[in-house]
Amino acid sequence: MYGGRTIGVVVPAYDESGFVGDVLETIPDYVDRVYAVDDRSRDRTWAEITDRATRLNHDAATDRDRGALVGNAAFEQWIVPIRHERNRGVGAAIATGYRRALADGIDVTAVMAGDGQMDPAYLPALLDPIVNDGADYAKGNRLTDGAYRAEMPRFRLVGNGILTVLTRIASGYWRIGDPQNGYTAISRRALDALDLGAVYDRYGYPNDLLARCNAAGLRVADVPIPARYGDEESSIAYATYVPTVSVLLVRTFVRRLARRYPLRERHPVSLSYVLGALALGGSVLEGVRWTLDRRSRTDDRASIPFGRVAFLSIAGTALLALATRLEKRLNAHLEVVR
Repeated sequence: MYGGRTIGVVVPAYDESGFVGDVLETIPDYVDRVYAVDDRSRDRTWAEITDRATRLNHDAATDRDRGALVGNAAFEQWIVPIRHERNRGVGAAIATGYRRALADGIDVTAVMAGDGQMDPAYLPALLDPIVNDGADYAKGNRLTDGAYRAEMPRFRLVGNGILTVLTRIASGYWRIGDPQNGYTAISRRALDALDLGAVYDRYGYPNDLLARCNAAGLRVADVPIPARYGDEESSIAYATYVPTVSVLLVRTFVRRLARRYPLRERHPVSLSYVLGALALGGSVLEGVRWTLDRRSRTDDRASIPFGRVAFLSIAGTALLALATRLEKRLNAHLEVVR
């Protein structure tokens, strides 16, 4: 236990042979239960999980018999191996672990990837905002510190910066950064409030989960934590990943607004976003209409609608700025920034 709360750790893994076993070895003794979820790997990941779990479970039981506090004696297994019947994505693997933690009554459940990038020494930093400060969800952030950013590969840093801006808009958490960081912890209350079956299955799951947390009115903590980069290889292709997640974020944004600020109630946030988008869209259409009209004329005298385009552009920008300002004020109490 940690701070009087039971702690679980989900370890999602896909083709992490040579890494996931070491991750299981480094789980702190105060963690009550570990859920190692193999997302139908093609290599020896499953064999590595089961072999290491067998030994670690035996060692934990032996240590407890000697009076050491390792895991939780209330559970028959400390390390729980779980394997998907088919590959479903990292988000689905984490959701599988979350469901098992809920069934076991775990108070706080963390996620530590099977590739070894998440230093277990920083796990208390994620647990403290939930255990001590009443946060519902805590996530690592590698972008707050220059030294942490320097450790990130350049392509990851650029892609992450783009997705940070887009996710802030989509999620409503305007002070939360590094949304791709999978080193997280979540309370049982939050898991009860979320529809885990609806969370995005693939690598966009942390962005989608943040927006769902906001829609449910959950408090999110941003915790500065560095990543560890070793010999592991990322399977994310950012050239396709960023556009794919961007489309996901648009859908997520619309769904979140519909739940938190129903348009039928004429909420000023929704009205400002909708009217602002319509105004900017109108300015674009005016430009397109002028271009097409000019091409259809032979005398080259089609006048540019500067006035309408300028008015619609300024009005649209002002309305969107108003919407974001209102959201920042309304969501400030849901953000815990350290």
